[in-house]
Amino acid sequence: MPAACSNTGWHGVPWAPLLNFLFLPHETSPVKLSIPFLAAALVLGSAGSLHAQEAAIRANIGKRIPQLKDIDEVRKTAIPGIYEIRVNGAEVYYTDATGDHLFQGNLFATKGKELRNLTEERINKLTAVKFESLPFKDAFTIVRGNGQRKIAVFEDPNCGYCKRFERDLQKVDNVTIYMFLYPILGADSTEKSKAIWCAKDKATAWQDWMLRDQPAPTAAAMCDVSPLARNVEFGKTYRINGTPTLIFQDGNRVPGAIDAPQIEKHLATAKG
Repeated sequence: MPAACSNTGWHGVPWAPLLNFLFLPHETSPVKLSIPFLAAALVLGSAGSLHAQEAAIRANIGKRIPQLKDIDEVRKTAIPGIYEIRVNGAEVYYTDATGDHLFQGNLFATKGKELRNLTEERINKLTAVKFESLPFKDAFTIVRGNGQRKIAVFEDPNCGYCKRFERDLQKVDNVTIYMFLYPILGADSTEKSKAIWCAKDKATAWQDWMLRDQPAPTAAAMCDVSPLARNVEFGKTYRINGTPTLIFQDGNRVPGAIDAPQIEKHLATAKG
């Protein structure tokens, strides 16, 4: 597992009249019920049951845990009676059909040759980022060689693992690096990021600090540093919880520092 710096802390049943008509004694003319009719009734029953369970989960969880009152989605899991609830875009919890119990953690599938972390797969899908949709205006670029290969990196200037990663990144040629300053390790990280972003030559200021411990001059008061806040908000939305975080052209995300051969491997895979 690559190493990374992190600041991660923290409705009635509408089909009941239909069933009563089908199965309870009633005084009407004899009716011949077709198989499709019965099948449709069962489908309606299943949908109504799911709707009722979702309503119960939303009501009970929201009332008992105010922090989770705004639930984005309720869906079944592969385990009978267990449901996934999603909040804040990509936070995943699990509950029973009534919302009386709540738990958080990784759900694994043991059937097959290898364990599958279903929770991780789900979160990765929810937080997937298309490379071309990254907010490049809030990054600066470092181009080496022909710059044909591309990589985006989120880094905090006070992250030791980022400094180690930067030394390895120096060995990678023919690449364009989109550097997103991502100050999540404290106030000093924000100040250093401001100084680097406001420098005349951002790329040089960044490498002077990360490789040679030479700080950039203090940012001018009139410098627009709003891109830094936007980067942090973007990271919260897409759960970039540690630095460095790398995103390749094929959308593959690598959380943590990797060495030059691993970077090359991911770049080759992304290029196809």
